[in-house]
Formats: sequence, C-alpha cells, structure tokens
Amino acid sequence: MALLRLNIPGVILYGGSILPGKHNGCDISIQDVFEAVGANARGRMSDAELLDIEDHACPGAGACGGQFTANTMATVMELIGLAPMGTAAVPQVDQRKDEVARRCGRIVMDAVRNDRKARDICTRAAFDNAIAGVAATAGSTNAVLHLLAMAREAEVPLSIDDFDGISARTPVIVDIKPAGHYMAADVDKAGGIGVIAQRLVEGKYVDGSAVTITGRTFAEEAADAKETPGQQVIRPLDRPLKSRGGIAILRGNLAPEGCVIKLAGSDKMVHQGPARVFEREEDAMQAVTQGKIQAGDVLVIRYEGPRGGPGMREMLGVTGAIVGAGLSDSVALVTDGRFSGATHGFMIAHVAPEAFNGGPIAAVQEGDPITVDANRGVLDIGIPPEELAARLSAWKAPAPRYKTGVFAKYCALVSSASEGAVTGR
Repeated sequence: MALLRLNIPGVILYGGSILPGKHNGCDISIQDVFEAVGANARGRMSDAELLDIEDHACPGAGACGGQFTANTMATVMELIGLAPMGTAAVPQVDQRKDEVARRCGRIVMDAVRNDRKARDICTRAAFDNAIAGVAATAGSTNAVLHLLAMAREAEVPLSIDDFDGISARTPVIVDIKPAGHYMAADVDKAGGIGVIAQRLVEGKYVDGSAVTITGRTFAEEAADAKETPGQQVIRPLDRPLKSRGGIAILRGNLAPEGCVIKLAGSDKMVHQGPARVFEREEDAMQAVTQGKIQAGDVLVIRYEGPRGGPGMREMLGVTGAIVGAGLSDSVALVTDGRFSGATHGFMIAHVAPEAFNGGPIAAVQEGDPITVDANRGVLDIGIPPEELAARLSAWKAPAPRYKTGVFAKYCALVSSASEGAVTGR
C-alpha cells in the first residue's frame, strides 16, 4: 500500500514460509494446533497428543506453513508483478534465500535506473492476475481486503464483486493446505509460483502481457519457471481440484454490501439453520469448546468488524475449534470480522455493513433462520422485511471500545470491509 501510495520504484521481498513440522510422520502447521485445541476440548484428542502437536508444529523461523494469508499475499506479489517471479516460494531458512535477496537488490536498482514505478506495474490487468492467483491456489479471504486496499492506493477501480467473477472462471489447481494436502514448502519443491503462473497463462486465466518489476512481461517471467518432473502439488489444467476458485462473494438482506465465503475447504454450497448469536469471538469460542453448538447451527459473531473490533481480529481460534470438534461439515459461521488464511469449513466473513455501523447483522436474534446459498450468491435472514426494519430502527449504536488514542482514531476513520477497510489518506 505504501509503495503504491508513494508510486516509486520498489521490490517486494518475502521473508519466506516456515518449514513443516512433523507429527506421527505427517506434515503439520499452526493450523493443526488450533484444530487440535477444539478436538481436545471435545474429548476427541488426548492432552498428550495436543502437547505433541504444539511442540512440533513450528520447527523454526518463517511465515505460515500453508496457503494461509502470508503465503497467499506472497503469491499475489509475484503474480501482480511487484515481487520477482521465483522468489517468494523459497522457504525462510533455505540457503537459496541469500541469492534471492541479492537478485532483488539487482532488480530494484534496475527499476530505479529505468524509473519503473509501482503504479506502472499494478494496473487493472495486474490486479485481475493477482485475483486469479488467489482463486487458483484457494488462498486466504484476507486477499480481498488487501487487494481492495492496494487498488485504492494505486487509484485502480476495483470492487468486491470483481473477485466473484474472476474466481468463478478460475479453477483451483494447487493442492495446498488448508483445503488441500501439501504445505507451502512443497510449492517450492514443485517448481515455485512460476509454475502456477505458467498454468494460468496456458489456460488464458491471466493477461500475460502485464509488465512486472523486472521490465519483462508476466508471460515471459512465467516461461522461465522449471516444473519438477512428477510433482503432484500443482495440478495440470485438465485435472483441477475444483472447477471454480476458492472464494465467492455473497449478498442478501444480511449483507447488502457483500461478504466473502471460502469455498475451497468444503464441498457444501448451501446451509440453513438457526442463528446462535455472539457479541465477540471469545464467547463463541467458549460455546464451541463447551459443546454448546450443535449440527445445523449458524454461529453469528458480530461487533468484530473494522470499527466494532476495532480492527477485524482474525478468528483462527474459533474456526479451528469448530473443525477440531468435528462440526466443520454441519455448521456455518457468519461474522463481520475476518478469518485467518488457515480457516476452512463453511465460513462467511467481512459481512457488510458491520454491526457497529447498524448493518442487518446487528439485528439478528437467537434462533432466527439464516440461509447461506453459495450457488445463488445469497446470505439472508428469514424474517419479514418489516420485522428487520423495525429491529434496525430500534437498534442503538454501542459505545466504542476505545475512546482515546490510536484505536479511537482508527475507529473514527476506517471504512467498510467491502471497500478494503481503509482509513483514507
């Protein structure tokens, strides 16, 4: 965002993913810890096994071990053109990272000499390429917030609905956690993000003529990638994991400005059930771990949005606990907050307008029928319009959680999640 705001030559160098941990001979990550907490709370896992997972999930330095938010955005940076292709997939502790850094140093000096600025690279075509990369890798829902915010700084028109069209036409081709089987380090072993770029060019899911930080085009950079023979992580186009991308945008009387659902981690597309309403994440977490959530329920967690939080805390704790409790296929979660990229299951985030702004989610009552239909792109509360209007007219805004200091300033300035939760300039 800062690079695009200043519009100067610059290169993004990603620190790199953590290597996977090991438990019972299987690769694990921080995702497994949060899910183990839920399993342990429901008596489905012993204390000893939970401790073993905690002790081994994070074996060293590096960012998240799957296609969680950090690696999703590292993928975005290569595909949007700000990070040199072939740099982001190298793990943090790999000795090759030294040469990656030296290469980035050479490239940024070349960009300065040629006055190749950030907004020259981040055009609308480049943003569309990045969104296709999020879709193809079943990436984090946080990419919607980050790309909307970046586009605002770049002065590129981009709306939340643009994500839906691009995701709908782009297949999931990377078998990576949290929805798949492999770890972020396995993408590197398969040949790196450049191989994903090759697939996207081959399928005409991206604009290969977009210019990158090296001065070469997306297609030229992708052509240099070398796929590892026999790799199973990045699928050929004729064998995608899913025919449509990993996220979708829903609207309805519960989310007039839109919201985001992550589809990659679940095969279901429709859920109907009674609302279980919580005013903060901790209360929902307690209900899950104490066995108070039943199959069919729709957890509604509100006042966790940009202003209500404030700041949209990520909810890996409660979403992981739902999976660990064995409820991921039978419940839904709806929130005006956001998720970790490690979240999977039938989870809907960024509901806008948020509850703190008097959005319809503020009017939901315990037991209200909620419908989530990803086939139709709908999130609805099943009460008469006049009843919803009456509840909203009686609603009173809560006092902000912070009345002074930086959080108070943030709460006063921040926009809707549907606009990237930006604070202006």
